[in-house]
Amino acid sequence: MKRTLLWLCLLAQAWAQPADLVLRHGAIYQMDPQRHRVQSLAISQGRLLYLGDDAGLQPYLGPRTQVIELEGRMVLPGFCDSHVHPLWAGLEAARCNLSQAKDQFQVRAIVRQYAADHPELEWIIGSGWNLPLFPEAHPTRQLLDELVPDRPAYLDSADGHSAWLNTRALDICAISAQTADPEGGRIERAPDGTPTGCLRENAMQLARPHLPPVPPKERQRALLWGVEQLNRLGVTSFFEACAEPPDLETYAALERQGQLNARVVVAQALADLSGLQQRARLSRGQLVHPDAVKFFLDGVVEARTAALQQPYVGSQESGQLLYAPERLRLLVAELAEAGFQVHMHAIGDKAVRVGLDALQASPKALQLRPTMAHLQLVDPKDLPRFQQLGIVPNIQGYWAMADDYVLKLTNPALGPERSDWQYPIASLFASGARVAAGSDWSVSTPDPLQAIEVALTRTAPGSQEAPWIPSQKARLEDMLAAYTINGAYLCHREQECGSLELGKWADLIVLDRDLFEIEPGQIHQARVVLTLLAGRKVYSLEPPSSRRRLLNSDSGS
Repeated sequence: MKRTLLWLCLLAQAWAQPADLVLRHGAIYQMDPQRHRVQSLAISQGRLLYLGDDAGLQPYLGPRTQVIELEGRMVLPGFCDSHVHPLWAGLEAARCNLSQAKDQFQVRAIVRQYAADHPELEWIIGSGWNLPLFPEAHPTRQLLDELVPDRPAYLDSADGHSAWLNTRALDICAISAQTADPEGGRIERAPDGTPTGCLRENAMQLARPHLPPVPPKERQRALLWGVEQLNRLGVTSFFEACAEPPDLETYAALERQGQLNARVVVAQALADLSGLQQRARLSRGQLVHPDAVKFFLDGVVEARTAALQQPYVGSQESGQLLYAPERLRLLVAELAEAGFQVHMHAIGDKAVRVGLDALQASPKALQLRPTMAHLQLVDPKDLPRFQQLGIVPNIQGYWAMADDYVLKLTNPALGPERSDWQYPIASLFASGARVAAGSDWSVSTPDPLQAIEVALTRTAPGSQEAPWIPSQKARLEDMLAAYTINGAYLCHREQECGSLELGKWADLIVLDRDLFEIEPGQIHQARVVLTLLAGRKVYSLEPPSSRRRLLNSDSGS
């Protein structure tokens, strides 16, 4: 009824004045239930006023109507990244950033140079080191002592589940041979019990309170940069996957300043219920909806902290659940009754099952569209439960390839049979579940087009190598839905964005080519040339001068 009234109001306005903006002569993929394709659209006051063929545009063209000549380019709803950390990515980019290091030599060079360039810093803080660069995914304090001998140093891994400290940092944090492993965490140790410098999962919390606080302005700059990068890649809405209290305040501050160019659902880091509720009230806005809470159910396979049903190869250990099943059920039910949507990290098949069980036990949680991210290893018996319970699988398509993580760390830890279960993307779509997609940036690239290609090819972008587990290749139509209307559904915004339909916000992107007209292995070559949020340009790629300009002020036909 609300959509009908809104459309009637817009229709009345349309008779009074032409559209503000028109896009024509293109390949517009609406992503509506019928998957219509049209040539043109018109926008008034940020909303979609017309969708149809070029001939029907004439009533909406006026002397002040801006016209975009698509010249056959593809238009899609703006992408929704359903699991991302843009603020963390911004902080990572501004600090000792190891994300581009390809080997230990480059790690050494980057850390040493950053420390030399910043003699004023009390701590050397950074992130982004990849686990396969070190034997058994295990860097040592002695190596970091060599690189940073004069100050404490703390470096998060690329996946955020391990931390690397030098000896000074361990001493400041009072982490010694006598320090017990915290629940849900592990201090890597030498045979005599001495910490080696690597902390896993909840053991990282032993160090983080000792790190210098990040000033609010620095956080705001980091988030502003992160959102700009997402806009550049066509992302107009996203699900912030884990926000500490200062992070949530940063989102609210950017919206108050009119600088937040995206619609955001924020999953707060799990804390006491009263604090979660108070922060949600204070930070809520038109763009920021702090309506979710994040649960880490387990760790990662590479560090052997993911929770498996059977032990890791060559071990009696099967990882560790970060919450006992009964405690998880109680927490899920409590938060759901308070109105919070549940967002779960689950990598191992045991974590997936325990998470499904906890959600199934809470009818209220199921009503709020819970989501489970990553799903690296899912027992085939559990695949149908997502659709049956209405739980949204939250996939990271870019991970569905045999990279160094898989070849050097994951497959040896799982063995051949379980290795072939990994990232069952096609099976999740085939189950009938409403699948959403995200990047987990800065863990991996934020580019939806690269993630879509990998999900379709099961190999690295542009690679000629054989696909990894080819039976799990996704379809383009499904991945586009996962990045648009299904993401909007997860964010409780499918009535206002996620598809190009009359009356919805004009959140959309223009690509330089039609994805349905190229080979899957070429998708990574496509570029976003324009991103609109409510009809307002938040990113534009100006083409070379040898080509006609995308924007054309001539409103004639």
